[in-house]
Amino acid sequence: MTTTRGAAALAAARSHEPAIVDFLRGMIAIPAESGREQARCELVAAAYRSLGFDEVFIDELGTVVARIGSGPFTILFDGHVDCVGVGDPAAWPHDPFRGRFEDGLIWGRGAVDELPAIAAMAYGARIVADRGLPPGITLYLTASVMEEDCDGACLLHLIERRGVRPDAVVLGEPTDLAVFRGHRGRLEATITTRGVSAHGAHADRGVNALYAMAPIIGDVAALDAQLRRDPFLGKGSVIVSHIACTTPSLNAVPDSATITLDRRMTTGETVDSALAELRALPHLGSAEVALLRYEATGWNGGTVSQDKYYPTWVLEEDHALVQGVAAAAAEVLGRAPAISRWHFSTNGVATMGRLGIPTVGFAPGREELAHTTEEHVAVEDLVKATAVYSLIPEVLWEAR
Repeated sequence: MTTTRGAAALAAARSHEPAIVDFLRGMIAIPAESGREQARCELVAAAYRSLGFDEVFIDELGTVVARIGSGPFTILFDGHVDCVGVGDPAAWPHDPFRGRFEDGLIWGRGAVDELPAIAAMAYGARIVADRGLPPGITLYLTASVMEEDCDGACLLHLIERRGVRPDAVVLGEPTDLAVFRGHRGRLEATITTRGVSAHGAHADRGVNALYAMAPIIGDVAALDAQLRRDPFLGKGSVIVSHIACTTPSLNAVPDSATITLDRRMTTGETVDSALAELRALPHLGSAEVALLRYEATGWNGGTVSQDKYYPTWVLEEDHALVQGVAAAAAEVLGRAPAISRWHFSTNGVATMGRLGIPTVGFAPGREELAHTTEEHVAVEDLVKATAVYSLIPEVLWEAR
């Protein structure tokens, strides 16, 4: 049953429903792939300023940051503002940048991953500020950038370079109003084979790098079947996600071939163990295994550079942050939320995975709709999430 405080929070959120819907649709209407988020970030910054937060700024990479309060216990609400591309526009049943609003649903690219959280967090923060943020709390909101290209890099920058170090983090990746407390890690690596080029009419004079790669691909498939399984996070996995070769022409023997691997790591697996498994593939021979590196410049001019390794992380179910966010959700939803984990990766690889800062996720939207042409979110869930976000600082402060 919804508590009195939860009902009041829900009523306050409903009073902001038209503004929340307009904010979300406005963000959807602006394409913003990683590194090209400027227009959407400027919209978010303007919205934060209009809501009267104590401080609003944009960091060197382009992340929009808002602050309320100045207490010693710092909470960070993070939602990434960048989205993946749309692929073939003809594959969409509607304009991906229209933010179609029909029958209580909002559709479009980013309508799940993860613009709803940015809108709901902003108005949840306004509600708690109006009600009175506990004096011991500082609440930060981030509309972070480049997450789709390099999970966690933007938050790592904000924490290590700008000194915004939270005590607790709530991520806005879709959870369908459940509380998520971890996910598998991942890395991106390549395997490259070398050959000798020759004219296709004299192929016997060459060494075909693609032929050398063929048994290695089979090894990767066999490795996937053998990877360890965790009862909570699930099984580790590895796939070949891309293949390329270099060749002087289409009638010549390729002199190199490269496959790119997506490796998901469950509990107990690390970057070192995953790379060691690749280097032990039966047919690897003299092929080269390399961990990819991310190098980019944000829309605001800052640069980021890091290995494309994203650690596995899990927060214990009985941790105060998990239980506190679940308690806040229960006050609004009138039931205990499910507690689970994501299948994909999030900015939590930086906060919890690299820095050990307690992190959970809570947001509207269904994970399986992310990156699809069917992305949509229910306005009712937006409103409920807004109410929950407005209660989280109070509930965490009371439980300290």
